[in-house]
Amino acid sequence: MNAFQRFWDSDIAWSWRHSPVAIFGTVMTIVLFIGALGAPWLAPHNPFDLASVNLMDALLPPAWQSEGQLNYLLGTDSQGRDLFSALLYGTRISLLIGFASVILAMVVGIGLGLIAGYSGGRIDAFIMRVADVQLSFPAILIALLIDGVARAAVPQHLLDVIAFPVLVGAIALAGWPQYARTVRGSTLVEKNKEYVQAAKVIGVSGPRIMFHHVLPNVLGPVLVLATVHLATAIITEATLSFLGVGVPPTSPSLGTLIRVGNDFLFSGEWWITIFPGLMLVLLVLSVNLLGDWLRDALNPKLN
Repeated sequence: MNAFQRFWDSDIAWSWRHSPVAIFGTVMTIVLFIGALGAPWLAPHNPFDLASVNLMDALLPPAWQSEGQLNYLLGTDSQGRDLFSALLYGTRISLLIGFASVILAMVVGIGLGLIAGYSGGRIDAFIMRVADVQLSFPAILIALLIDGVARAAVPQHLLDVIAFPVLVGAIALAGWPQYARTVRGSTLVEKNKEYVQAAKVIGVSGPRIMFHHVLPNVLGPVLVLATVHLATAIITEATLSFLGVGVPPTSPSLGTLIRVGNDFLFSGEWWITIFPGLMLVLLVLSVNLLGDWLRDALNPKLN
């Protein structure tokens, strides 16, 4: 029996096959991910190529309306950019920022959670109190604070250059306490088990026990949290971009597209903001559905 067959016959695969919600979330996520990652090949136009943008085609409605054109399926924005192509590229930017911020938050949160749970004492108390203080503030407020400090400290001509790393760092620093608390709780349970005690007896160092023995056994809840956090990170990025402190307008994400289209919503050009909003809803909904299913599938009390 090969590895795929063993996986297909496993409990988690059986749970997925018998969950219409999980199947729908998986299909939608795959379609959106393929569209975003394959944007350079799937998009009929390059919205970032100014030479190919024609201002005479600005504010064209979707193709099925009377004034629409077939080569602009979902219409165009105020600059004449194809909205369908902009959606594919914008989704890719939102996903890249979301994944990068989740990975950074995981690295920081897992590391601090392992140290706090394994060490205990004052180190544990200090790390958890810092996490508690940060959790008392909304994530969007922390991200706005970090972004504002970075913009004040960096010269104006470098703002577009550092926009992506600052945005990733702001979202990640707002999300690490959740990973730290989850990993700390699991570490407190694992460090009292026999395999950890045996490793201590034979002289294995503390860092090696944490990262080679304890870490693999606490990753289950972290993966579930990361799936849900990805949707939260995408929403946070869209909110910051909508407020004008996210990615630069030359590389629009979904939040930037919604903010730009919002100016034209009441003048009749509804498609400029409605379609990016629908794309954001579908993306977050599909990831959340997968996260909810994965949480239930990995919860032994529900199996």
